[in-house]
Amino acid sequence: MGDADIALRHLARRRPEDQVRALVPEVRAIEVLGWVDSQVTTLERRLDKALRLRVDEQPRVLHVEFCFALRDDVPDRVFEYLGFLFAALRREAPGEPVPPIESVAVVLSGRRRRLPASGERRIAWPGRPFSGARFRVDAVYQRTIAELRARGSVLWLVFAPLARDATAAALREVVAEIHARAGTAEERAELYTALLVMATVDPWGHTLHKELVKMVEDKEEGLLRRTPIIGEMIIEAEQRGELRGELRGEQRGEQRGKQQAILELLGRLFARRIGRRPTPDEERMILERAHAVGPGEVEDALLDLEGEALVRWLAEPIRPS
Repeated sequence: MGDADIALRHLARRRPEDQVRALVPEVRAIEVLGWVDSQVTTLERRLDKALRLRVDEQPRVLHVEFCFALRDDVPDRVFEYLGFLFAALRREAPGEPVPPIESVAVVLSGRRRRLPASGERRIAWPGRPFSGARFRVDAVYQRTIAELRARGSVLWLVFAPLARDATAAALREVVAEIHARAGTAEERAELYTALLVMATVDPWGHTLHKELVKMVEDKEEGLLRRTPIIGEMIIEAEQRGELRGELRGEQRGEQRGKQQAILELLGRLFARRIGRRPTPDEERMILERAHAVGPGEVEDALLDLEGEALVRWLAEPIRPS
């Protein structure tokens, strides 16, 4: 699972209509039916990056893949995922046709020159007609803030720090807009968390993360400080006289994005599953297990297990895979 996926999966899952309106804008009659929650259990691969739709009264599936960069392995990942997804949909309704599937890779960083509008994974022999998988590319980091705002949802405003024209003044307006449009304090906290994670990616070298933290804190009067883990991160950074995510370069920036995502999102996902915030010991166990076996496995456990089963899993000795 990509680092960007870890940071954005939970937020995007709560706003499926906002994804569809932006990624399938040319379709008028479209209905979001829900997420594909099936699993190919023998492969233990989650398939909930795919949305069931009804487009012009016909069933369709939209697969959205968040990518830190459009690396050479992205076409392989998309092709592999589509195979799992197709198998799961076919297994759900034997004898019925599998709905057409479209994939979109939402890319958070990369080269300055425009990325292609599409990608493909070819598996046919050289010289033979094409077979494999094609997917659309949404290089969200190459958008302007105006283009992101035009998508009509606060979901896309969290990508504003990635925009090529992002400035402190523009992000101050974004923070104010999220504050005004989010329905609850919990929703604002989720949106601001994603906004700060995106600022650590910093594909254009804007280095606005420190200013952005201050903007959010000023606007929300301590909202982030009252959020477990995030508040500790801010205080720790202030004591060191620096803030996470200010390191430059793609490789180091990606690592910061990963660490931010682990710290800020896994604890919140735990709270949703258990019904309470994790204790300090549970937070430590979540982080230790994420470092030992990978955040993807921890996230899957947080999504699959409930109640005491999840608590027992955290307390088990770590067996690195």
